Amino acid sequence: MSISQSLLPEFDQEMANTRKTLERVPTDKFDWKPHQKSFAMGALATHLATLPSWAAITIEKESIDIAPQGEPPPKAEPCNSTEELLARFDGHIATARAAIAGASDEELLKPWTLIAGGKTIFTLPRIAALRSFVMNHNVHHRAQLGVYLRLNDIAVPSIYGPSADEGAF
Repeated sequence: MSISQSLLPEFDQEMANTRKTLERVPTDKFDWKPHQKSFAMGALATHLATLPSWAAITIEKESIDIAPQGEPPPKAEPCNSTEELLARFDGHIATARAAIAGASDEELLKPWTLIAGGKTIFTLPRIAALRSFVMNHNVHHRAQLGVYLRLNDIAVPSIYGPSADEGAF
């Protein structure tokens, strides 16, 4: 079995769980934030909806500079509704999944570098960058969004087991 074929079931499961969480974000709570230093709910959800796009970048490019000198950092356009969040997420999932499925073991073992302002943050094999920079990063922010839902009395979906709101998977 190829590396990409072994990664796809995990990718599919994590993205399905993220979609379940994004589905619950109400448009009227997009400006809500738990603390002045925190993302607003809509900004956090937009980040989650955009994160899968990094899979194709990781596979197709040797590096990305997230804070290029003399240029504004890349920034996702904010989503303005739950429907827009889900459409963006679904589009990025399709592109990401195709990029992963089409990547050879040789490609996935090549180094990939994250740069900020011309400074190397890390260099990892692409497969490791996919797991940490894309998938684990997604899980991290999905958990944050789950807390936002809880603090707004919105049912938190079951992910790896039952939630206090849902007794089943």
